[in-house]
Amino acid sequence: MLTSLQNPLIKQLRKLQQAKHRRLQQQFLLEGTHLIEEASRHQYPLHVLCHTPAWGDRHPQLLRQLQAQRTEVVSEDVLNALATTVNPDGVLATAPQPPSSSPQLLPSGVGFALERLQDPGNLGTLIRTAVAAEIQGIWLSHDSVDRTSPKVLRASAGTWFQMPMLPCENLITTVQTYQTQGVQVVATCLDSPLPYWNVNWKQPSLILLGNEGAGLSPQLLELADVQVTIPISPNAESLNVAIAAALLAFEVKRQRQG
Repeated sequence: MLTSLQNPLIKQLRKLQQAKHRRLQQQFLLEGTHLIEEASRHQYPLHVLCHTPAWGDRHPQLLRQLQAQRTEVVSEDVLNALATTVNPDGVLATAPQPPSSSPQLLPSGVGFALERLQDPGNLGTLIRTAVAAEIQGIWLSHDSVDRTSPKVLRASAGTWFQMPMLPCENLITTVQTYQTQGVQVVATCLDSPLPYWNVNWKQPSLILLGNEGAGLSPQLLELADVQVTIPISPNAESLNVAIAAALLAFEVKRQRQG
Protein backbone atom coordinates (compact mmCIF):
# COMPACT_ATOMS: atom_id res chain seq x y z
CA MET A 1 0.00 0.00 0.00
CA LEU A 2 1.29 3.48 -0.90
CA THR A 3 1.33 5.74 2.15
CA SER A 4 3.85 8.47 1.32
CA LEU A 5 3.09 11.71 -0.51
CA GLN A 6 6.72 11.69 -1.60
CA ASN A 7 6.26 8.54 -3.67
CA PRO A 8 7.22 9.44 -7.30
CA LEU A 9 3.94 8.11 -8.71
CA ILE A 10 1.86 10.06 -6.20
CA LYS A 11 3.83 13.24 -6.88
CA GLN A 12 3.22 12.78 -10.61
CA LEU A 13 -0.50 12.15 -10.19
CA ARG A 14 -1.01 15.16 -7.92
CA LYS A 15 0.23 17.39 -10.73
CA LEU A 16 -2.82 16.36 -12.79
CA GLN A 17 -4.93 18.69 -10.66
CA GLN A 18 -3.49 21.47 -12.85
CA ALA A 19 -4.45 21.99 -16.50
CA LYS A 20 -0.82 22.61 -17.51
CA HIS A 21 0.28 19.19 -16.29
CA ARG A 22 -2.76 17.47 -17.79
CA ARG A 23 -1.60 18.81 -21.15
CA LEU A 24 2.03 17.86 -20.54
CA GLN A 25 1.27 14.33 -19.36
CA GLN A 26 -1.65 13.88 -21.79
CA GLN A 27 -3.67 12.45 -18.92
CA PHE A 28 -6.47 13.59 -16.62
CA LEU A 29 -8.14 12.53 -13.38
CA LEU A 30 -11.36 10.61 -12.91
CA GLU A 31 -12.56 10.98 -9.34
CA GLY A 32 -15.19 8.92 -7.58
CA THR A 33 -17.05 5.67 -8.11
CA HIS A 34 -19.65 7.07 -10.51
CA LEU A 35 -17.12 8.43 -13.01
CA ILE A 36 -15.05 5.26 -12.78
CA GLU A 37 -18.19 3.19 -13.48
CA GLU A 38 -19.10 5.38 -16.45
CA ALA A 39 -15.60 5.12 -17.88
CA SER A 40 -15.83 1.34 -17.61
CA ARG A 41 -19.30 1.28 -19.15
CA HIS A 42 -18.08 3.27 -22.16
CA GLN A 43 -14.84 1.27 -22.35
CA TYR A 44 -12.71 4.35 -21.76
CA PRO A 45 -9.14 3.24 -20.96
CA LEU A 46 -7.69 3.75 -17.50
CA HIS A 47 -3.97 4.12 -16.85
CA VAL A 48 -3.53 4.11 -13.06
CA LEU A 49 -6.29 3.18 -10.61
CA CYS A 50 -5.81 4.23 -6.97
CA HIS A 51 -8.18 3.11 -4.24
CA THR A 52 -8.27 2.77 -0.49
CA PRO A 53 -8.65 -0.66 1.15
CA ALA A 54 -12.14 0.31 2.34
CA TRP A 55 -13.24 1.18 -1.19
CA GLY A 56 -11.94 -2.15 -2.47
CA ASP A 57 -13.95 -3.95 0.20
CA ARG A 58 -17.11 -2.06 -0.77
CA HIS A 59 -16.74 -2.57 -4.53
CA PRO A 60 -15.11 -5.96 -5.16
CA GLN A 61 -17.07 -6.66 -8.35
CA LEU A 62 -16.30 -3.27 -9.91
CA LEU A 63 -12.65 -3.62 -8.94
CA ARG A 64 -12.45 -6.99 -10.71
CA GLN A 65 -13.98 -5.70 -13.94
CA LEU A 66 -11.83 -2.56 -14.24
CA GLN A 67 -9.05 -2.93 -16.79
CA ALA A 68 -6.53 -0.35 -15.57
CA GLN A 69 -2.92 -0.71 -16.72
CA ARG A 70 -1.82 -0.34 -13.11
CA THR A 71 -3.70 -0.59 -9.80
CA GLU A 72 -2.41 0.75 -6.49
CA VAL A 73 -3.90 0.50 -3.01
CA VAL A 74 -3.31 3.80 -1.22
CA SER A 75 -3.93 5.17 2.25
CA GLU A 76 -6.80 7.56 3.01
CA ASP A 77 -4.31 10.43 3.38
CA VAL A 78 -2.79 9.76 -0.03
CA LEU A 79 -6.21 9.47 -1.69
CA ASN A 80 -7.29 12.75 -0.09
CA ALA A 81 -4.15 14.45 -1.40
CA LEU A 82 -4.72 13.14 -4.94
CA ALA A 83 -8.38 14.19 -5.11
CA THR A 84 -9.71 17.67 -5.77
CA THR A 85 -12.93 17.06 -3.83
CA VAL A 86 -13.29 17.72 -0.09
CA ASN A 87 -14.65 14.27 0.75
CA PRO A 88 -13.48 11.76 -1.90
CA ASP A 89 -15.18 8.38 -1.81
CA GLY A 90 -12.01 6.30 -1.95
CA VAL A 91 -11.14 5.89 -5.61
CA LEU A 92 -9.70 7.78 -8.56
CA ALA A 93 -7.97 6.94 -11.79
CA THR A 94 -5.92 8.56 -14.51
CA ALA A 95 -7.02 8.32 -18.10
CA PRO A 96 -5.53 9.36 -21.46
CA GLN A 97 -6.60 12.61 -23.04
CA PRO A 98 -9.47 12.02 -25.50
CA PRO A 99 -8.64 11.93 -29.20
CA SER A 100 -9.06 15.18 -31.13
CA SER A 101 -11.56 13.97 -33.71
CA SER A 102 -14.18 16.39 -34.97
CA PRO A 103 -17.86 15.65 -34.26
CA GLN A 104 -20.05 15.17 -37.32
CA LEU A 105 -22.87 17.64 -38.08
CA LEU A 106 -23.88 16.60 -41.57
CA PRO A 107 -26.35 15.68 -42.92
CA SER A 108 -28.72 16.88 -40.18
CA GLY A 109 -26.91 17.32 -36.88
CA VAL A 110 -26.78 20.18 -34.40
CA GLY A 111 -23.77 21.22 -32.35
CA PHE A 112 -22.61 23.86 -29.87
CA ALA A 113 -19.63 26.13 -30.52
CA LEU A 114 -18.45 27.69 -27.27
CA GLU A 115 -16.30 30.82 -27.18
CA ARG A 116 -14.20 31.65 -24.10
CA LEU A 117 -16.38 29.65 -21.72
CA GLN A 118 -14.65 29.93 -18.32
CA ASP A 119 -16.70 28.15 -15.68
CA PRO A 120 -16.09 24.37 -15.47
CA GLY A 121 -19.47 23.85 -13.83
CA ASN A 122 -21.17 25.52 -16.79
CA LEU A 123 -19.33 23.35 -19.29
CA GLY A 124 -20.14 20.18 -17.35
CA THR A 125 -23.82 21.11 -17.11
CA LEU A 126 -23.85 22.01 -20.80
CA ILE A 127 -22.38 18.61 -21.69
CA ARG A 128 -25.05 16.88 -19.60
CA THR A 129 -27.76 18.92 -21.33
CA ALA A 130 -26.34 18.26 -24.79
CA VAL A 131 -26.37 14.50 -24.24
CA ALA A 132 -29.95 14.63 -22.93
CA ALA A 133 -31.10 16.63 -25.98
CA GLU A 134 -29.11 14.49 -28.47
CA ILE A 135 -26.79 17.28 -29.63
CA GLN A 136 -24.08 15.83 -31.90
CA GLY A 137 -20.99 17.59 -30.60
CA ILE A 138 -19.30 20.53 -28.89
CA TRP A 139 -16.51 22.74 -30.26
CA LEU A 140 -14.48 24.79 -27.78
CA SER A 141 -12.34 27.85 -28.44
CA HIS A 142 -8.72 27.38 -27.38
CA ASP A 143 -9.19 29.86 -24.50
CA SER A 144 -12.18 28.06 -22.98
CA VAL A 145 -12.02 26.02 -19.80
CA ASP A 146 -10.16 22.71 -20.04
CA ARG A 147 -12.64 19.96 -20.95
CA THR A 148 -10.74 17.51 -18.71
CA SER A 149 -10.99 19.67 -15.58
CA PRO A 150 -12.21 17.55 -12.63
CA LYS A 151 -15.04 20.05 -12.07
CA VAL A 152 -16.19 19.66 -15.68
CA LEU A 153 -16.26 15.89 -15.32
CA ARG A 154 -18.19 16.01 -12.04
CA ALA A 155 -20.74 18.52 -13.35
CA SER A 156 -21.34 16.35 -16.43
CA ALA A 157 -22.55 13.54 -14.11
CA GLY A 158 -20.85 10.91 -16.24
CA THR A 159 -22.24 12.07 -19.60
CA TRP A 160 -18.78 13.42 -20.52
CA PHE A 161 -17.90 10.06 -22.10
CA GLN A 162 -20.86 10.29 -24.51
CA MET A 163 -20.26 13.75 -25.97
CA PRO A 164 -17.75 14.31 -28.81
CA MET A 165 -15.79 17.51 -28.06
CA LEU A 166 -13.08 19.29 -30.00
CA PRO A 167 -10.91 22.19 -28.78
CA CYS A 168 -10.28 24.53 -31.72
CA GLU A 169 -7.16 26.61 -32.23
CA ASN A 170 -9.27 28.99 -34.33
CA LEU A 171 -13.00 28.74 -33.64
CA ILE A 172 -13.87 31.29 -36.33
CA THR A 173 -12.16 29.18 -39.00
CA THR A 174 -13.97 26.08 -37.76
CA VAL A 175 -17.35 27.84 -37.92
CA GLN A 176 -16.60 29.17 -41.42
CA THR A 177 -15.70 25.67 -42.61
CA TYR A 178 -19.06 24.29 -41.53
CA GLN A 179 -20.81 27.32 -42.99
CA THR A 180 -19.35 26.63 -46.44
CA GLN A 181 -20.72 23.07 -46.14
CA GLY A 182 -24.26 24.39 -45.72
CA VAL A 183 -24.52 24.32 -41.94
CA GLN A 184 -26.72 27.08 -40.50
CA VAL A 185 -24.79 29.16 -37.94
CA VAL A 186 -26.99 30.57 -35.17
CA ALA A 187 -25.74 33.09 -32.60
CA THR A 188 -27.40 34.00 -29.33
CA CYS A 189 -27.75 37.76 -28.93
CA LEU A 190 -29.74 39.79 -26.40
CA ASP A 191 -30.51 42.52 -28.97
CA SER A 192 -31.96 40.27 -31.66
CA PRO A 193 -35.70 40.66 -32.38
CA LEU A 194 -35.97 36.99 -33.41
CA PRO A 195 -36.98 34.55 -30.65
CA TYR A 196 -35.16 31.22 -30.76
CA TRP A 197 -38.33 29.19 -31.40
CA ASN A 198 -38.88 30.94 -34.76
CA VAL A 199 -35.76 29.38 -36.28
CA ASN A 200 -35.94 26.30 -38.49
CA TRP A 201 -33.95 23.84 -36.42
CA LYS A 202 -34.60 20.90 -38.72
CA GLN A 203 -31.56 21.76 -40.84
CA PRO A 204 -27.94 21.14 -39.78
CA SER A 205 -27.01 23.92 -37.36
CA LEU A 206 -24.14 25.16 -35.23
CA ILE A 207 -25.21 27.17 -32.17
CA LEU A 208 -22.75 29.81 -30.97
CA LEU A 209 -22.61 30.49 -27.23
CA GLY A 210 -20.27 33.00 -25.64
CA ASN A 211 -18.41 33.92 -22.49
CA GLU A 212 -20.45 34.08 -19.27
CA GLY A 213 -19.83 37.79 -18.82
CA ALA A 214 -19.03 39.26 -22.24
CA GLY A 215 -21.05 37.00 -24.54
CA LEU A 216 -19.90 36.35 -28.10
CA SER A 217 -17.17 38.35 -29.78
CA PRO A 218 -18.24 40.76 -32.54
CA GLN A 219 -16.42 38.60 -35.10
CA LEU A 220 -18.49 35.52 -34.34
CA LEU A 221 -21.72 37.50 -34.10
CA GLU A 222 -21.14 38.96 -37.56
CA LEU A 223 -20.40 35.51 -38.93
CA ALA A 224 -23.78 34.08 -37.91
CA ASP A 225 -26.46 33.42 -40.51
CA VAL A 226 -29.11 34.02 -37.86
CA GLN A 227 -29.06 35.88 -34.54
CA VAL A 228 -31.67 34.82 -31.98
CA THR A 229 -32.70 35.91 -28.53
CA ILE A 230 -34.20 34.16 -25.53
CA PRO A 231 -36.86 36.61 -24.30
CA ILE A 232 -36.49 37.26 -20.56
CA SER A 233 -37.94 39.64 -18.01
CA PRO A 234 -36.53 43.19 -18.10
CA ASN A 235 -35.73 42.66 -14.42
CA ALA A 236 -33.10 40.04 -15.37
CA GLU A 237 -29.84 40.97 -17.05
CA SER A 238 -29.16 37.63 -18.74
CA LEU A 239 -29.39 33.86 -18.45
CA ASN A 240 -26.72 31.45 -17.32
CA VAL A 241 -25.06 30.04 -20.46
CA ALA A 242 -25.90 26.43 -19.55
CA ILE A 243 -29.57 27.36 -19.06
CA ALA A 244 -29.59 29.17 -22.41
CA ALA A 245 -28.05 26.11 -24.05
CA ALA A 246 -30.74 23.90 -22.52
CA LEU A 247 -33.58 26.04 -23.89
CA LEU A 248 -32.08 26.04 -27.38
CA ALA A 249 -31.24 22.34 -27.35
CA PHE A 250 -34.70 21.24 -26.31
CA GLU A 251 -36.36 23.54 -28.85
CA VAL A 252 -34.24 21.73 -31.46
CA LYS A 253 -35.46 18.41 -30.08
CA ARG A 254 -39.10 19.59 -29.97
CA GLN A 255 -39.09 20.73 -33.61
CA ARG A 256 -37.43 17.57 -34.83
CA GLN A 257 -39.87 15.34 -33.01
CA GLY A 258 -42.92 17.41 -33.94
